[in-house]
Amino acid sequence: MGDNKQETGQPDRERINLSEDYEVRYWVQALGVSEQKLREAVHTVGTSAAKVREYVRK
Repeated sequence: MGDNKQETGQPDRERINLSEDYEVRYWVQALGVSEQKLREAVHTVGTSAAKVREYVRK
């Protein structure tokens, strides 16, 4: 099921959805990492944006 772009808010910004190309592009640019590193981070720590940020900073 796709992401409802009409329903934005805090919960949507706190999670990373790798099923949506536009979200992958956004997070790759925002975090300054490759798509492979982003996917590795999400696989390792889950979809929490805060946890992914922490993981990629290490």
